[in-house]
Amino acid sequence: MTGIQSSTSSANRIHIGIFGRMNAGKSSLINAITNQPAAIVSDLPGTTTDVVKKPMEIHGIGACLFLDTAGFDDTGVLGEKRIQAAENALASCDLAIIVFHDEDTSSEGKWIVKLKERNIPVMGVVSHMDGVSHEVIQEKAAALEKQYDISVVPCDSISRLGIQDVIQELIRLHGGKKQRRLLDGMVQSGDTVILVMPQDPQAPQGRLIQPEVMTIRECLDRNCITICVTPEQLPSALSSLKKEPDLIITDSQVFRSVDEVCPEKSKLTSFSVLMAGLKGDIRYLSQSAAAIESLQENSRVLIAECCTHAPMEEDIGRVKIPDMLRKKVGQALQIDVVAGTDFPSNASDYDLIIQCGGCMFNRRYIMSRIEAAKAAGVPMSNYGIVIAYLSGILEHVTLPKE
Repeated sequence: MTGIQSSTSSANRIHIGIFGRMNAGKSSLINAITNQPAAIVSDLPGTTTDVVKKPMEIHGIGACLFLDTAGFDDTGVLGEKRIQAAENALASCDLAIIVFHDEDTSSEGKWIVKLKERNIPVMGVVSHMDGVSHEVIQEKAAALEKQYDISVVPCDSISRLGIQDVIQELIRLHGGKKQRRLLDGMVQSGDTVILVMPQDPQAPQGRLIQPEVMTIRECLDRNCITICVTPEQLPSALSSLKKEPDLIITDSQVFRSVDEVCPEKSKLTSFSVLMAGLKGDIRYLSQSAAAIESLQENSRVLIAECCTHAPMEEDIGRVKIPDMLRKKVGQALQIDVVAGTDFPSNASDYDLIIQCGGCMFNRRYIMSRIEAAKAAGVPMSNYGIVIAYLSGILEHVTLPKE
């Protein structure tokens, strides 16, 4: 069973990329799977100019996000940009569908190789063509399966013939993998958890930032006694409790002051550290913090934000972390900042990369950045971990389980 579902954040959905030639039927396939006109369909070549995203729910997978990409046979200057957008979508794909349409499948074969090189589970779809019988389409699907060593499903997006088979194959590819959760291994039912949340001036008035919302919801789902305070309220909250809280989760910017009053028996972590465990390789990110000791004034550091916002006066990535680094290393330390999907193609230009929590992107995308850093031999850490390290309290911080 499938249905439209929009309450889950895009970053926490299974990303399913749809790839193929121009007008192979990619948009029609998404419309048929969602059973709604979610994507624009046209006979004109190159109608899809950028990645179109459509959220939905698939029973057996959960919350999904379909990525409708431009044709990989597009031409011209604009076509090259469309193809690059499709290439970029690979970094966030958890599953992929290749749509076959023409007799020549060499281009599709190249993209299957790209997907397999990235360990992205991939299936094929053979779309029906005018004047071609269903039997012939089935024979073509069987031949493609043998040629490319992937499952290939014949379907007709207009009549919806074979659409359920496509959905079932996606479920099989997903394999019922258990979704990682923010507080895995950190709390048990009935635990008391204190969330220390400064009123972030970067968040819209009256709203919380996403990691705080995610943490509150999961604490409630796990039947924890959840107490939300500002840093100034923390001492009073602690003194009002009959016993120490099991866990204190703080905004990384006040790590040191919270650590000073954190009871010895209470575990301490931060929202950013929890996000590092959810989205990335927590051991690698924490071990990489030690690279700070090797930095010199002629070193280069990259700060990688995921969200794009107008920088505030006390911005954590653009002001606070750079100030802390330069205080330790020297004022001449070169620090570059990128935001959104901007990320250097050559990570080896840097001596250290510091990634934000990554709440705007899915795990696959953040892991693609980590793998790029590892391949270049560049240490990569995380906002919260770096702040804890520079504050001299990283050894006090409880890291999420891998």
